[in-house]
Amino acid sequence: MNTNLALGEETPANDLRARVREVLERRKLTDSVSAEQATASWEQDRFVARARALFYARMMFLTLGLLILAVPAWSVYFGLTGPFSFVGYFTMLLYSVANLLVIDHPKAGRWVTYITLCLDLTITVVLIAKPQVGGGLQSPLLATQLLFTTLFSILYPKPLAILPPLLALPITTRLDLLLNRSVTAVELLTLLWYLALNFIIVYVLVYLNEREAAAHREVVALQGDLKELAVVEERNRLAREIHDGLGASLSSMIIQAEYILNLAREDGLRSEIRELKTTAEESIEELRRNLRMMREDFELSQGLEDYAKTFRERTGLDIRFERTGLPRKLSPDAQLALFRILQECLSNAVKHAEARSVQVRLDFSGDAVHLIVRDDGKGFDPSRTPRGHYGLLNMRERAMKLGGQLIVDSAPGAGAQVAFSLPCNPS
Repeated sequence: MNTNLALGEETPANDLRARVREVLERRKLTDSVSAEQATASWEQDRFVARARALFYARMMFLTLGLLILAVPAWSVYFGLTGPFSFVGYFTMLLYSVANLLVIDHPKAGRWVTYITLCLDLTITVVLIAKPQVGGGLQSPLLATQLLFTTLFSILYPKPLAILPPLLALPITTRLDLLLNRSVTAVELLTLLWYLALNFIIVYVLVYLNEREAAAHREVVALQGDLKELAVVEERNRLAREIHDGLGASLSSMIIQAEYILNLAREDGLRSEIRELKTTAEESIEELRRNLRMMREDFELSQGLEDYAKTFRERTGLDIRFERTGLPRKLSPDAQLALFRILQECLSNAVKHAEARSVQVRLDFSGDAVHLIVRDDGKGFDPSRTPRGHYGLLNMRERAMKLGGQLIVDSAPGAGAQVAFSLPCNPS
C-alpha cells in the first residue's frame, strides 16, 4: 500500500515546520511593516523634538510668571495675589519637569504632554476670565489662546486632539455670561475673528503636517528602492566576476580535456577524460543557469524542459516533460527551488530508484504552480529515509521556506511521485 507523506504529517517534523513557518511569518510581517515602522520612528522623534521645544517655551513663561509674582504691581494687575498663586505656579513647574522626564516614552510621553498642555490651557482660560485684566473677550491675554491652538496643532494634528483650544473661546464667552458681563457687538466680532484665526492655523498646520508626512513616506520608499537597486547591482557585479573568473576556468578545463583526449590512446584513460569533460560541461551549464537567475533572466518553463532534455541525453533515461497553464513570473528563490527539486528527483531516479522512465509535469493553475515528478522505479518508504541522505529533507526545507507544500507518494516496488506546490506570489 502506498504511503503518502506530506509536510506536517510527520510528528518529528511538526515542531520544525511550525518554527520555520513562524520565522517566515515574522519575515513577511517585517517586510510589510518596515516602512510603517520607519514612519512611526520618525514621527516619534519629531514629537519628542517638538515636546522639548514646548518645555523650553513653558520655562520662559514660568520665568515671566515668576517676575509677575515678584512685582506687587504686576501681581495685583493680573489678580495673582495670595498663597494660591504660588501653589499654582509651583504646580505648573512640577508637572512641566515631570513631563520632560517621560517625554521619550512612546505612549506615556504623548499622554502626559497632552494632559499637561490641557492644564496649561485651563489655567490660561481662568486668567483670561479674571476681571482684573479686563475679563473675558476684552482680556489682553486672549491672544494666548492662539498660541495653544498652534501648539496643539503641531503636537497632535488630529481633529479631536485639537478640540480643547477651540473650545476655549466659547467657554470664555460663556464665563462672561455667567459673570453677568454682557457681550457687546465688538466682543462678538472679536470672537468671530479669533475663531477664524483658529481655523486658519489648524488648517495650515494640519495641511503642512500631512505634506511633511507624505514627503517622509516618499523618502522611505525611495530608500527601499535604492536598497533594492544596490542589491541588484551587487548581484550583477558578482555575476560578471563569476562569469569572467570561474566561467573562464571551466572553459579552459573543457579545452584542455579535449586536447588530452586527442592525445590519449588507452580506452580506460579516454573514458575518464570524457567523464571529466562531461562534468566540466555540466558545471559550466550550471554556472550559466545560476548567472541567469542572478540577473533574473531565467525562464522557468524553458529552463526545466532544457534540463530534462539534457539529463535524458546524458543518462539515457526516458523523460517526458509536459507543461500546462499560463506561465507566471516567480521570484528567483521560487524558480531556484523548483529547479533544484527537479534536479534532485531526476538524480534519485537514476541513482536510487533505477527507473526506466520519468514523467515531469509543470502546471500553472490558479494562484499556484505545481511540479509533479513521477518515476517507475523500485520505490521506497518515505518514513524511513536512510541515514546520511538529505535530498528529501532539503526539498522539505525549500518548501517550508517559501510557504509551499511537498508531498512524497511512494512505496517499495511501486515507484515514487514527488508533488511540489508553490504559491505564485509576486517576485
